[in-house]
Amino acid sequence: MAGRGSRLRPHSLTVPKPLIPVAGKPIVHRLVRDIAKVLNQPIEEIAFVLGDPAWFGDEVVGSLIDLAESLGATPSIYRQDQPLGTGHAIMSAAESLSGPAVIAYADTLIRAEFDLDPNADSVIWTKKVDNPEAFGVVKLNEKQEIVELVEKPETFVSDQAVIGIYYFKDVAVLKDKLQEILDENIMNGGEYQINDGIKKMMADGRIFKTGTVDEWMDCGNKAVTVETNGRMLQFLHDDGEEQLVSDTAVLENASIIPPCYISENVILRNVTIGPNVSVGAGTVIEDSTVKTSLIHTNSVIKNAQLDQAMIGNHVKYDGTYTQVSLGDYTVLE
Repeated sequence: MAGRGSRLRPHSLTVPKPLIPVAGKPIVHRLVRDIAKVLNQPIEEIAFVLGDPAWFGDEVVGSLIDLAESLGATPSIYRQDQPLGTGHAIMSAAESLSGPAVIAYADTLIRAEFDLDPNADSVIWTKKVDNPEAFGVVKLNEKQEIVELVEKPETFVSDQAVIGIYYFKDVAVLKDKLQEILDENIMNGGEYQINDGIKKMMADGRIFKTGTVDEWMDCGNKAVTVETNGRMLQFLHDDGEEQLVSDTAVLENASIIPPCYISENVILRNVTIGPNVSVGAGTVIEDSTVKTSLIHTNSVIKNAQLDQAMIGNHVKYDGTYTQVSLGDYTVLE
């Protein structure tokens, strides 16, 4: 999670993208808990690869330590000092690369239920897509083993897109191959890539299988993050696993159309909220209609008709635009 999340600006200018909340919880918190749920086994350690300490500072580190410890795992914090690709980022955590491990990119969310294949050296998690030419996909043999990774194929290879979550029976094998990549200075697009390490493992005869997820939700930019927020709210509403409207929220002539997430100490006055809306703690919304939107903490929204909107923390907004995207501490009155 070392990147700056440039496609999600202005929101990622003040909050690291993996910590931007979706349906009331930071993206990385939801991802780690979803992976833990799929694995259904004790997790000994969770290692986080962060970027510049000036950006991923003490507050971020504290949040991640709390997350790991809440799952009974030991937290480890590493730094990627240069943006040199996924393979380089993984090797930044070299001290933790031993034994069975999952490696995941922290800007995606999943819904999945499957058992890891005990005969596989690695499992690459995929999602069936309608337009495989837009993704990196896996090529399978007759045994349904992965024999090749193909980036944005011009002719049909498969409809199983790689989503950026990997399981390794012994991640030390990947570590050795990535070290070879670094030593041989093998780069693609000016970066060291995990795929090149995986290809070296395949060349050695290692068995790769797919683990297909039911849902794959991206948080790469504002539009898809708002969409993902709505989809996640619907899943949580259907599951009934989380309280989606806080007991401390103040509702005065407020109509809530589920699914919605309403956090602590929110004030809703003369409003219709929902469906597919998340509202962060301490936010006040008055004389407004809001649907399919993501509003963070301690903001004040008045006289608004919002749809497909994303509004940051400590914002003041009074106006008639609908599909707004406002970063932290913005004032439009």
